[in-house]
Amino acid sequence: MDAASALEIARSALILTLTVAGPLLFAALGTGVVIGLLQALTQIQEQTLTFVPKLIVMGLTLLLCFPMIGGALGDFMRVLSDKIVQGG
Repeated sequence: MDAASALEIARSALILTLTVAGPLLFAALGTGVVIGLLQALTQIQEQTLTFVPKLIVMGLTLLLCFPMIGGALGDFMRVLSDKIVQGG
């Protein structure tokens, strides 16, 4: 394996990480902002008010994104295994 192949695999792995984690992180960020604004407007400072909605939204996002995440992981594994079989 040469340096170009290693860099290509590393780049693909980073893009895969963003593909898998990105939707969940954006859902948590959006939910946190909305709940933070709600808490600031109503002055309710309950800790479970921030945790439970984030957990629910992230769970729903994960369920909706499972096909995309599975496809991305499968494609990456297919490419990686082909490179291993070819010897680089």
